[in-house]
Amino acid sequence: MGAAQRIESIDDRLSNRNFEALSQYIYDYSGIKMPITKSTMLEGRLRRRLRATGISSLDAYCDFLFKQNGLATESTYLIDAVTTNKTDFFREPKHFEYMEQVALPEMVSAGHTRLRFWSSACSTGAEPYTMAMVLEEFAAGNRDLSYQILATDLSTDVLEAAKRGIYPRDMVAPVPPYMKQKYVMLARDRSRNDVRIIPRLRAKVGFGRLNLMDDSYKVGDAMHMIFCRNVLIYFDKMTQAKVLTRLCDRLLPGGYLFVGHSESVTGIPLPVKQVANTIFRKI
Repeated sequence: MGAAQRIESIDDRLSNRNFEALSQYIYDYSGIKMPITKSTMLEGRLRRRLRATGISSLDAYCDFLFKQNGLATESTYLIDAVTTNKTDFFREPKHFEYMEQVALPEMVSAGHTRLRFWSSACSTGAEPYTMAMVLEEFAAGNRDLSYQILATDLSTDVLEAAKRGIYPRDMVAPVPPYMKQKYVMLARDRSRNDVRIIPRLRAKVGFGRLNLMDDSYKVGDAMHMIFCRNVLIYFDKMTQAKVLTRLCDRLLPGGYLFVGHSESVTGIPLPVKQVANTIFRKI
């Protein structure tokens, strides 16, 4: 039996001390709260790192992290292992309807022709590629319009997947058929069950790693629209306030902020007014 097989067969658990150390580190690094109710989930995800590193147990892995300076090389992999990266094309479609029917026409009417967009928790890329599809359709009727999309995430794994732009065929089911025909390629081998976003659309999206816990967001010029959806729910109220304030700092006056339908900015003093459900405009 090889080392990896021995590791997989061990049914060990984190000590309370090590769970607390891990949850505190994850919170400090990423803002993600890891309550004791998620201990089984955390253990399951960290066992993947045991197989990758050859370390024999979860507590030995924690010793490596916190006593042997393992975080110097392992921190990115640790955070990749514990982050949740659910995403879908045209998720929360009312946002994209508002973007197409209200926000973009208002931007053009105000004289903006070179637009910048930011998907700040892009996961495997469905959100920024959806934004790009909507923008391509809008730009077709507005010839002077150009746009760029920045897509960032904390996880290096999902960023690599996003750059490839390859997805299971059923994942693009929510894409309207006319858009799918224009912007999604089938595999040459029709027996394969995946598709790829066309090169022209992939070229419109620039990907980079960014931690929303950073003190400032170095993303270049201010943005016309920022999407930060379904990530705030993992933060406590204090962290939400800090993240939203920094995002608003990177938003042009008159620009739009989109948050997830299950998220709220109530009680957080921000320079925005609500213009639709979970859509805000900078004052």
